[in-house]
Amino acid sequence: MAFWKKIQMKINKKWYPKSVLVGTPVSTEQLCKRIGAESTVSPADVRAVFTALAPIMADYMSQGRSVKLDGIGSFYFTAVSAKGGVDAAEKVSANQIVGVRVRFNPETRFTKNGSGTGKHATRGLTDTPIEWEEWKGEEKKKKKKEEGGIGQHGN
Repeated sequence: MAFWKKIQMKINKKWYPKSVLVGTPVSTEQLCKRIGAESTVSPADVRAVFTALAPIMADYMSQGRSVKLDGIGSFYFTAVSAKGGVDAAEKVSANQIVGVRVRFNPETRFTKNGSGTGKHATRGLTDTPIEWEEWKGEEKKKKKKEEGGIGQHGN
């Protein structure tokens, strides 16, 4: 069950549904136990793979490559440039890069349309049927973000 709440946009004063995250993020341990229960590998083996995955992905991405995980999608690095830019192409340098972001694109799957004429695209991880229910729980009090910080779920 996924949840939504009503929000009013400041820019146009219109109301929209917005998805709501509930509870705490699912932990690596929870994922390991569930994958272990639904496969032939132990939770410890799953954890070992997860532990090895992040630094190996980072190594490939630091070489300018993307990493595609079948059924999930692709991950890649993008550069964050200093504000202001420069006036001429000759002045552009790596010194203007002040940070790195990890980007993710869900896998796209193509299936034939019912009529057989053309294809229909669905994005991995989003083609799961979702039942939406209005959130009736209490709102979390917003914490002030530290300068340059990233929220609990990674903004």
